[in-house]
Amino acid sequence: MAVKIRLKRMGAKKSPFYRIVVADSRSPRDGRQIETVGTYNPLTSPATLNIDEEKALQWLANGAKPSDTVRNLFSEKGIMEKFHNQKFSK
Repeated sequence: MAVKIRLKRMGAKKSPFYRIVVADSRSPRDGRQIETVGTYNPLTSPATLNIDEEKALQWLANGAKPSDTVRNLFSEKGIMEKFHNQKFSK
């Protein structure tokens, strides 16, 4: 099963709010998910980003592939750097 970490759109029309979720790559964007890793609200100034780092690092270590947007958000929080250091320190 190919697992991805991606955004799930929530919120009303023209006021998006996203959950960062772990889901099977074959499931639809707003469909079934395995676990919620965090939230992202682009409407606040500056944008609000809440991520459970332990869950995110665990899923990355288990082989989940982040989407391009999630990879950028993780890089902003320093999670991709931690994952890289964790992977190559062994």
